[in-house]
Amino acid sequence: MRTVLIPQIIGQNPFDIENIHHLMNSAIVRNQAAKAAIDIACYDLMGKAANQPVYNLIGGRAHEQLQYPKVLSIEEPAVMAEKAKLAVDQGFSSLKLKVGGPDSSKDIERIYAVREAVGKSMPIRIDVNQGWKTVGHAVQVINQLDAAQLTWIEQPIRMGDIRGLAEVRRKTSTPIMADESVQTMEDVLEIIRLQAADYINIKLMKSGGIFPAIQMAKAAESAGIIAQIGSMVESSVGSAAGYHAVMARRNIQSSELTGPLLFNEEIGNLNYQLPNVHLSENPGLGIEVNEAQLEKLTTASCIVEGGV
Repeated sequence: MRTVLIPQIIGQNPFDIENIHHLMNSAIVRNQAAKAAIDIACYDLMGKAANQPVYNLIGGRAHEQLQYPKVLSIEEPAVMAEKAKLAVDQGFSSLKLKVGGPDSSKDIERIYAVREAVGKSMPIRIDVNQGWKTVGHAVQVINQLDAAQLTWIEQPIRMGDIRGLAEVRRKTSTPIMADESVQTMEDVLEIIRLQAADYINIKLMKSGGIFPAIQMAKAAESAGIIAQIGSMVESSVGSAAGYHAVMARRNIQSSELTGPLLFNEEIGNLNYQLPNVHLSENPGLGIEVNEAQLEKLTTASCIVEGGV
């Protein structure tokens, strides 16, 4: 992607972010992660040039605190319940359970085991990762989960089936979040048109960066849909960019940017202190990159001069 995108933007002013996205989109279709890397670099440059944190450039401080949930992977119900209790003891303020295994009855067992372990007041969200596949199956399972008092159910059926997601939402009472089905503004508009979700999960690496993610969140807000910024497995740089987007938009009410916590080695210094993450007020993303660590983990590099 370097040979396609970089020549298009060399010499551009990073503040001309809309035109930069136009140039990138004209050069190549999709490849959103590569575009997101350029977008995030531009916002970091803008912040440093203006001597402001990125969130001040895109709306200012809309939240006092930024929190992240404890994510529990699919395991046996008793194991997940025990890990959930430990997470509560550690100070986490919400839980996210990965489900969607081949046996949906086991998923139900997992969810109720965790709910019993942590009590009624602990917020629990579940991520099915498309695992319940069809509308009929998803509706049947979700309707057995009413007593679990879930905050929302994320992407219960296959991505792209927005019409099916709307049907699931109509036939169930637990709020529905679209995740894999949210990659472009067109996806968001279709979700709005079909009233297919109560929440959407926006990922910078799927949407193309901060600029399009904010636009998608604004569109959702106009329809009364709450947004979340989620993450792929990202470093402190990508995760900090997501948190700046969260900080600047009141309608982005939750975040799941925990990529840096998954690495044995990291290049940045995003500050996680349970259950909050603390953004630096330094200019740009506020991330100090360990150059030696970056060199160690980088397989290729490119040096450009002038502009971006």
